[in-house]
Amino acid sequence: MGEVYRARDTKLNREVALKVLPEAFIRDPNRGARFKREAQVLASLNHPHIGAIYGFEDSGETHALVLELVEGDTLAARIAHSAIPLEEALQITRQICEA
Repeated sequence: MGEVYRARDTKLNREVALKVLPEAFIRDPNRGARFKREAQVLASLNHPHIGAIYGFEDSGETHALVLELVEGDTLAARIAHSAIPLEEALQITRQICEA
């Protein structure tokens, strides 16, 4: 539901992921409320397989989650490169379930 960008946190001098609500959803109060709930849920979690949330920012109609930047390929890029071997797929599944 959000668009994610690599960004620079100039206050803390670090790379972050910035997730913003797409323009098509900005004026939808239900989508905005879900986006804020996502931030609150992420803030309540602490697990090695879940990226940390650093903040929730809003400027007028623009809302953004400031998230830990996790380096690596997207799952789509990984699958496009080659099939994921069964053992690796099971490992990923276990990590998701633990989280």
